Amino acid sequence: MKVIICGAGQVGWQIARHLSGEKNDVTVVDNNPDLVRRASDTLDVQGIAGFASYPDILDSAGARDADMIIAATHSDEVNMVTCQVAHSVFAIPRKIARLRSQSYLDAIYSDLYRRDHLPIDVVISPEREVAEAAMRRLSSPATFDTESFLGGRAELLGITIEEDCPVVNTPLRQLTDLFSTLRAVVVGVRRDGRLFAPEPGDQLFVGDACYVFAVNEDITRTLEIFGKTPRKQERVVIIGGGNVGLTVARGLETRGSKIRAKVIEMSRAQAEHAADALERTIVLHGDGLDVGLLSEAGIERADAVLCVTDDDKTNLLAAVRAKSIGCPMSVALINDPTLTPLMGPLGIDAYINPRATTVSSILRHIRHGRVRGVYSIGDAEAEVIEAEVLSTSPIAGRRVRDIEFPEGVLVGGILKGSKVIRPTGGTRIDEGDVIALFSKASDVPEVERLLQVSIDYF
Repeated sequence: MKVIICGAGQVGWQIARHLSGEKNDVTVVDNNPDLVRRASDTLDVQGIAGFASYPDILDSAGARDADMIIAATHSDEVNMVTCQVAHSVFAIPRKIARLRSQSYLDAIYSDLYRRDHLPIDVVISPEREVAEAAMRRLSSPATFDTESFLGGRAELLGITIEEDCPVVNTPLRQLTDLFSTLRAVVVGVRRDGRLFAPEPGDQLFVGDACYVFAVNEDITRTLEIFGKTPRKQERVVIIGGGNVGLTVARGLETRGSKIRAKVIEMSRAQAEHAADALERTIVLHGDGLDVGLLSEAGIERADAVLCVTDDDKTNLLAAVRAKSIGCPMSVALINDPTLTPLMGPLGIDAYINPRATTVSSILRHIRHGRVRGVYSIGDAEAEVIEAEVLSTSPIAGRRVRDIEFPEGVLVGGILKGSKVIRPTGGTRIDEGDVIALFSKASDVPEVERLLQVSIDYF
C-alpha cells in the first residue's frame, strides 16, 4: 500500500513508524525540514519538505498513484485543503484528516464532509479521543488503562499487581483451573520495562503491569481476583479547562452522570469560555498547583483528579500534589512517552497518552481486512486488534491450538453471534466470528496475514 502522511510531528511520525514497519511504501511531508530529516533518517520512509496542501508537493510525494493520504499537520485548514487537493487533482481513494476545532466537529455540520463538498473519508479528533479515554479511566478507577472491544461487550484492563493480589506467584494455567467460569485472559505483561505475551506457565509478580481481556459481566470479579476493589467516582477535580478538560466536563454533564466535577483553569479567557459552555460544573480561575485553590476545589474530598493541561510537567506535579493532599486517585495527560516510567515512583494511578489514542484511532481506519478496532499499547510496543474472520482467512474453520500464531500473539476473546467466549485451545474459529488479539508490534504483519486477504481492503 502506498501512503502519504502529511505532518511529521508526534502523530505523523508514529503512524509512519507503524506503516513503514509493515513494509508499506510511505512518504512523509512536512514544511519543517528538520522533522522530515528525522523521519527519513530513523524510519524506512521517503521525506519531502514543503507545504502538504500544495499540489506540486503532493505530486513530488507520489500522489498520482497513492492509495491513501493521512493529513495530520497542526493546522485543521491545511489538513482539509490537503484532502481536497488529494481528491480533486490526484483522485486518491482514501483520505483521513485530523481536525481539532470543535466547530468543524459539530454534528450539525457533518454534511460538510461529503465527496461533493469536502471529500474527507475519516475525520479524527484528538481532543475527542483523549476525552473519551479520560472518561474511561474515571469509570474504571482500579485500572491504569482500559479500552472497550467486541461491541462494548468486553474490556481490556490494565492492572498493576500489588502485594495484596491473591493470585501473585501463581502460574497462569492454574488461574484457568481455579476460576474455570471466569471469562478473562491475561494477554500481556510488562515487567522491568519489557512487554511480552505470557506463556501458560508464567507467573505474575508484584510490580508487574498486566493487561487482562475480560467480558463485561466478569469485570468486577476479575478485579477482585487481582486484588482490586471497584470504587464509585462521585466527585472529580479537572485541572485544565482547555479542549480536553472542557470536553470531559461536558461529557460528564451530557451523559447524565452522577459525577460532580470542578474545573481549574489558569487562563482567564479560557476559564470564562468553559464557565459559559458548562451548566452544572463549577469553573475556578487560577493555578492548578496552588494548594489554596486545590483546597477551595475540595481536592481532599474528591474521588479523583484529572490533570489535562497542555504541559506534561504541570500535569505530573498537579497529580502528585493532589495525591499528597489526600485525593485517592490521580490521572495525568502525558504526551512524552519517556515520562511514563515516572508514574509508578510518583504514585500516579493512571495516565493518558494522546498520541497513542490518536494513533489507535487512525490505525483503526487503515488496517487491512475487516478490522473493527485497534488499540495501541505503550510507545507503539503492541496492539490489540479486533477483526471479523473472513472465509478466506487462514484461521477460518480451525481450532486455536492448530493455528500457528507468533509467540507475541494471544487471543483475548471471540464474539460468536451475540455471545463472547473465552478462547481455549479447542475453540474453533469460524467465518463471521469477531476475534480480539493481543500482538507485539513486530508480529502485526503476520496477524494481518492470518486475518485477511488484502484484496478485501479496497
